[in-house]
Amino acid sequence: MPAASSSLDPGDLPRQLPNREALNSLLQQEFPEASGELSPIRGGRKAAEMRLSKVDPARYARSRNHLEGMVTGLSPYIRHGVLSLAEVREAVFRRIRHRDEGGKLINELGWRDFWQRMWLELGDAIAEDQEEYKTGHPASSYSRELPQDVRDGCTGLACMDGFREQLVTTGWLHNHARMWLAAYVVHWRRVHWRAGADWFLEHLLDGDPASNHLSWQWVASCFSHKPYFFNRDNLERYSNGRYCRACSCADRCPLEGSYEALESQLFAVSQPVRAVPARGKSKSKRKR
Repeated sequence: MPAASSSLDPGDLPRQLPNREALNSLLQQEFPEASGELSPIRGGRKAAEMRLSKVDPARYARSRNHLEGMVTGLSPYIRHGVLSLAEVREAVFRRIRHRDEGGKLINELGWRDFWQRMWLELGDAIAEDQEEYKTGHPASSYSRELPQDVRDGCTGLACMDGFREQLVTTGWLHNHARMWLAAYVVHWRRVHWRAGADWFLEHLLDGDPASNHLSWQWVASCFSHKPYFFNRDNLERYSNGRYCRACSCADRCPLEGSYEALESQLFAVSQPVRAVPARGKSKSKRKR
């Protein structure tokens, strides 16, 4: 590659480097407080087009909730404007035989657009609770600090520590893993969603305040009609048991139990949260 352009403004970093090793060395020099290596996710238009060419909308619809399922990997490129939502949408339409095949993926693109429109309407208020909690616990009872064992990945739970490791080393995490980790932080550890959301933004290559903050609030129940939570059976099913098999806490897992049992443990409400219908609908519109 040619040498860095001399037209850079003072303080700008070089935009052209011979290889990723040179980029890694430069970033370590400029940001010594940052830890870790470069994410394996490659940036740029060429990499984005390659990912887009491999998207299979029908397989995505069938397996997207499984950690080993078909996901697009497009979110970092959409986040940084390398790909537009409209461009991805049109690529999906060209690749399907009928609209039902692409419905799930188009729906997710719609959610990203929705978060952005909410950000436009709410502005900085997206960093505040949008509604009262539906957990039976007052907002003041949630800690404002992320527990150090969560941040360091030493909770003892193979799943949560594994999710943390992927988050900080790759800058990306499967959506289902994000939901599980967020629910664990908010409901099991009783931590305010903002602490977890800010932590995610420290690491996610696809993180933006709109989708990140409002999704965390959806889990917490202050931007939804009920809290999102899960149990061990759910995690094992969609992770193919990869974490539970080798977990040192397998015989004393805090995620173990029926939804009814976990509800009574985690929440302080008179009506089971899973029985609460969405406002104006028979079930949640945010089905993931």
